[in-house]
Amino acid sequence: MKALIIDGYVDEPACLGVPPYLSPYPRYIAGALRERGLPEKDIHYLSIDRLRENPPGAGELVRKAELLIVVAGMTVPGKYLRASPITGGEIETIFRSSGGVKVIGGPIRLGFGIEGGKAAKNLGAGPALGEAVLARLDLEAFVYDLFEAGAGVRTFRLKAPETVDHRFRTTAEIGRWGPKGAFLVRQHPDYPYCMCELETYRGCGRKIHCSFCTEPFYGASDYRPVDDVVSEVSALTSHGAGYFRLGRQPDLFSYHGIDTGGPVSRPVPSVLERLYRGIRNAAPELKVLHMDNANPITLATYPEEAEQIIKTIIKYHTPGDVAAFGMETADPKVISANKLKASPEEVFEAIKLLNRFGAERGVNGMPEFLPGLNFVHGLMGETKQTFRLNYDFLRKVFDSGLLLRRINIRQVMAFPGTPMWGQDRIVQKHKKLFLKYKAEVRKNIDLPMLRRVVPAGTVLRDVMCEVLENGTTFGRQLGSYPLLVGIPANLSLRQFTDVTVTGHGMRSITGIPYPLQVNSAPSTLLRELPVGKGDADAIASGAPYSDEEDFIRRVKEGKSLLRYIEI
Repeated sequence: MKALIIDGYVDEPACLGVPPYLSPYPRYIAGALRERGLPEKDIHYLSIDRLRENPPGAGELVRKAELLIVVAGMTVPGKYLRASPITGGEIETIFRSSGGVKVIGGPIRLGFGIEGGKAAKNLGAGPALGEAVLARLDLEAFVYDLFEAGAGVRTFRLKAPETVDHRFRTTAEIGRWGPKGAFLVRQHPDYPYCMCELETYRGCGRKIHCSFCTEPFYGASDYRPVDDVVSEVSALTSHGAGYFRLGRQPDLFSYHGIDTGGPVSRPVPSVLERLYRGIRNAAPELKVLHMDNANPITLATYPEEAEQIIKTIIKYHTPGDVAAFGMETADPKVISANKLKASPEEVFEAIKLLNRFGAERGVNGMPEFLPGLNFVHGLMGETKQTFRLNYDFLRKVFDSGLLLRRINIRQVMAFPGTPMWGQDRIVQKHKKLFLKYKAEVRKNIDLPMLRRVVPAGTVLRDVMCEVLENGTTFGRQLGSYPLLVGIPANLSLRQFTDVTVTGHGMRSITGIPYPLQVNSAPSTLLRELPVGKGDADAIASGAPYSDEEDFIRRVKEGKSLLRYIEI
């Protein structure tokens, strides 16, 4: 039996999309198929981006797959550099082309949408599925249960999909399926430069849930054993993976936390120590180890435990790490109406705590470990005053000399079954105000903050060149929320280069290769040096230079430029 997994799921877009990324969903599915007896050679993987390129053999894989599995959906709207989510039209086209058993699942089960400010649609009102079956709970469990019990290695029998029960998988099952499906990373189009997300737990331990959040659909926090996560890392490493993100949890600081009856669980620093130490021992040569979400109220409520965890993370991770704080709003009325997590004062304390230990610059040029803030607009109770309160909070953070790695500002995407469903009229009411406020934040907060986080002259190590547009190469360091770097030159894609920061945009930077080979550099790069355009052109016309002394002798302020160049 030939099985094909088409991966149309994309997680957090961050600034302009996560870097090359492989979520746990396809790996769990591949592991479930392996446990059912399918050999690795009969399990194929295509990302939707790769399928869009229509590589040789892709169409035949779709047509001939006896089992076609599509992972789709998103829960966080945003813009993407590449790896944009699968669309409804693409789903229809793929299913029309396939004659096998067709199953779709993933976050799309919660609703289908790709734009913030608009409600997600029930799938029945979205893409036409034809004969495909929607896995209404966990896709990996549905695929596993689709096989007839006792099917042999050579002959596989599938049940009628409509007869298969829909259920959640167990932590024991993904403890087996994660390592078994690790081989799939080799089929990723960007392998080996691919971020592998690692699930620590899902579900929310809060008694009262945020109005727009889909995490409660998974029930109470379902923690994976530390050893299971470490085993998965070990398996991925054996297949050449080296880039990891601890994601798929609402709050990493609460991993295996203790329920004390309060608003959040008490963190257990020793568990995080075992987790991080175990990952480092399983993958001693890893290139990236980052995290995703953290609840700021956890840090504010349990500062001593949080401090220990922050120190553990910095000890074992790689620099440029970001803890995404779901602040959502600084308006107390909106916080109350939507049952949100933390007050502005608690978020501010969490930002200060993380800055105290994480603001130091790491070996790759980025600060070690910074907070990122998520704001959501269009929530119940929002007024014009909400925008002013949010802006004033960000101004307070900036004026206090603190660092934020990034600020995500988005409009709510309401999903069926959440309290926000049918309550998102405020989005359109405040549309113009939202756009004006967002532009003010980008100009007055993001831009000067970025200059503070990575000042001009900072050298960023290992920037991977990803996209070439109109003579500019765009690249990013592999990481959880990497900075977009524009380099005004045609560079080879899928190559790494060190970059000196020379300019700043609102959410991206401009840079030049470090060190810049001055005798061969084009004028577009020389003009990025901290000199006037005329002086840059004079440097270009004066090339070649025999050595540094020759450069200093013939170039105005040449000595100060030696930090950027090489002769």
